[in-house]
Amino acid sequence: MFEGNSTADRRSQAQGFPARQIGHAENLQVKRYSAAGGRATPFAPPETAKPCATAFQSIALLFQGGGALGAYQAGVYEALHEAAITPTWVAGISIGAINSAIVAGNRPEDRVPQLRAFWDLVTDAGDGGWSSLMSELFVGDHARGLFSQWAAGLVAMRGIRGFFTPRFPPPHLQQGAGAISWYDGTKLRSTLERFVDFDRINAGETRFSVGAVNVRTGNFAYFDNETDRICPEHVMASGALPPAFAPVEIDGESYWDGGMVSNTPLDWVLSARSKLDTLVFQVDLWSARGELPRDLAEVAVRTKDILYSSRTRAATDEFRKMQRYRAAFHELLGKMPPELAATPEARLLAADSDPAVYSIVQLVYRSQTFEGHFKDYEFSRRAMEEHWRAGYRDATETLKHPEVLVPPVEPDAVKVYDFITPTQKPNQTAPQA
Repeated sequence: MFEGNSTADRRSQAQGFPARQIGHAENLQVKRYSAAGGRATPFAPPETAKPCATAFQSIALLFQGGGALGAYQAGVYEALHEAAITPTWVAGISIGAINSAIVAGNRPEDRVPQLRAFWDLVTDAGDGGWSSLMSELFVGDHARGLFSQWAAGLVAMRGIRGFFTPRFPPPHLQQGAGAISWYDGTKLRSTLERFVDFDRINAGETRFSVGAVNVRTGNFAYFDNETDRICPEHVMASGALPPAFAPVEIDGESYWDGGMVSNTPLDWVLSARSKLDTLVFQVDLWSARGELPRDLAEVAVRTKDILYSSRTRAATDEFRKMQRYRAAFHELLGKMPPELAATPEARLLAADSDPAVYSIVQLVYRSQTFEGHFKDYEFSRRAMEEHWRAGYRDATETLKHPEVLVPPVEPDAVKVYDFITPTQKPNQTAPQA
C-alpha cells in the first residue's frame, strides 16, 4: 500500500491524473453541500488523502444510472476487487446509487458477495428457475430480442422482487403518492437495509455520494456522507424516476431520480478542490456513440442512449481545460513577488489552483444488438449474468494496461483512458455526442 508521493516530487524527478414517501428521516442534517432548503451547490467538499493500493492519493469509483444494466458495474467492481484496487470514494446515480451504497456499506471482503446477492434477488422471477432455463432455448439475435422483450414485459406487469410492485388500483383511481406513480417502491427500503450497513457509510471510512433532483425547484442536489447522515431514503431518492416512482421526501423536500438532470456523478467528484492526485473509474451504462437508426425501434434505443449518456466525455474535456488553467497559476504563484502573491486577486486564484494530476478511466457498456429500448428494465437472470460478465471482462482488459495505475508526471495532466470503446485510441477522448 502506498500513501502516494507528492506531485511536486514526481515532477522534479521527471525533469532531468425508487421511491418511498416519508417524513423526516432520522433527523437528517442536510447541509449546504447537498440540498438544504432546496438549494444546490456546484462544489463537493474536499476529500482527505487515504492509503491506496496505488501511487494515487484518491481512487474514485463512479456509477451511472441505467436500471438492469447496473449488473455491468458489479462485474467491474469484482475485477477491481480481485486486483486489490479499493476505492476511497464511491458515487452513483439511480441504480448506480444502489451499487455504490452496497460497496460503501460493506467491508471490502463482503462487497462482491453482497452485490451478487442483491442482483440474484432482483433477477429472481419467482418461478423456480423455469424462465432462466427457458431463456437458453432462445438463440440468435432475433430470438434473444423476443425473449428480452417478453422478460421486460413481465417486469412492467409484475414488478421486481424486493424492489417495486405495480400500484393497484392504478394511479388514476388513487390520490396522493399513489396518483403520481405507476409503482410502489417501498420494498426497496428493507432491501437496502438488508444489503447495506448505513452505520458503516456514515462512519466515513469510504466517501459516498448520491445525486437527486429537487422536484419543487428543479435543482440538482448531492447527498454526501462528508456533510450528511445517509439513510436508505437518500439512495431511494436517487432512483425515483418518474412517472414510474413517486418522489422521496427528505427534510420536507421531495426528490426524483438524479438522472433527469445528470446521469453521472463525474462533475461532483471533480468539483472537489481536494488537491489530491486522483484516479477515477467512470463506469457508464449508456454509450453516447452509436449507429444511425434504421427503424423506429432503433430510434427508441438511440434516444435513450443519448439522453442518459450525460456527455461524460464533454465534462471530461471541460475539466481538462480548467485543470490546465489551475496548474498554470499554481506554477506562476511560485514565481510571484511576495507583495503580488499577497494581493486579494492572487489569493482568490490561489484558492482555486490545483497542483494535482488526474487519470480518468472510462468503461462504457456496449449494448448487444438484440437489446431494445427496454434493456434498462429487462431484469432476467440471463441478462444480468451477461451484463456482469461484460463488466468483469472490460475491467480486466483495462487493468492489463499498467499505465492506468501510474499518476501522470506532467504539471497539468488529466489523462483519459478508454481501452474498451471500439476504434477508440487510449488517452484520447472520443467525439462528443
